[in-house]
Parts: sequence; structure tokens; C-alpha cells
Amino acid sequence: MAQRLVLRRLLSLTPRMPPPQGPPVWMPPPQGLLVSHAPLAPHGRAFGTSAGCRSTFNVQDGSDFQDRVVNNPKPVVVDFHAQWCGPCKILGPRLEKMVAKQEGKVLMAKVDIDDHTDLAIEYEVSAVPTVLAMKNGDVVDKFVGIKDEDQLEAFLKKLIGA
Repeated sequence: MAQRLVLRRLLSLTPRMPPPQGPPVWMPPPQGLLVSHAPLAPHGRAFGTSAGCRSTFNVQDGSDFQDRVVNNPKPVVVDFHAQWCGPCKILGPRLEKMVAKQEGKVLMAKVDIDDHTDLAIEYEVSAVPTVLAMKNGDVVDKFVGIKDEDQLEAFLKKLIGA
């Protein structure tokens, strides 16, 4: 009760400003603040293409999976995950980092099981995260759950044949 009274008292002392009316007004930046006038990418978004970004991709549909995973001459690690899966959020970035370290010797495909249930059923994914190692269209290794970096490195080296 006392806390509510104190809060009410503080709120009554805080000056309230009316919501802004009309179009926004441009104001010069404060003294000493550097402002870049470099053009942005379309829609105001910038993006980069590092080796880590090129070695990992999201599967769009079944034919995309066929083209970029099954028919790929390079070995591919397939990460079956879900947005709501806590362990997936831990494993995914860890695995991406380890794949990026392989400098293009292996690729990583990310498959959201909620968006691609058919692929999850086809590859007998019963829990997430499930990670498959594929070579020449065949599953050559698999694990379920979280692994530490040493285990991931061994998994990748086995797939690459190093």
C-alpha cells in the first residue's frame, strides 16, 4: 500500500508532455556529434557477405533442399531446429561458428521443422536439435541434442575426412 502511494506521488511530480503534433521536425545534431551521410542499401538495410554467411543457408522448400543439400558436391551439415527450442538457440550459433572455421570445406543448411515438417518426417527427426551429416545425398552421421565445441569439431572433421 505504501509503495503504491509513493509511486502515485512520484508520477504526479513528473511533468507530462503532450504527444507531438504535425510532421516531424529536423534538428541539427548536437555539437561534436559526427553524422554520416553515406547512402544506405535499399529499404535502409545494410548487409555483409562474410565467409560465415556464405557457408550457412536457410532451406526455403523441398526443391531448395534437393538442390542445395542432396545434390551438393560438398559435404553438408543439416541443422533441424525450431524457433521455440532453447537448446537449438545454443547449438545453432555454435555449429555455424565451427562450420565457418572450415573455410568452405563444408556447408550448413538450417531447416526449421515447423516450416518444413515434410523434411523432418522424411529424415526421421523426432527431437530437436537434430543434426545430420550428408555427403553425396546420403546421411553419413547424425546426432541429437547439444554438443560442445570439441565434439562438433570431431563431427565436422569426420564428415570432411580430415
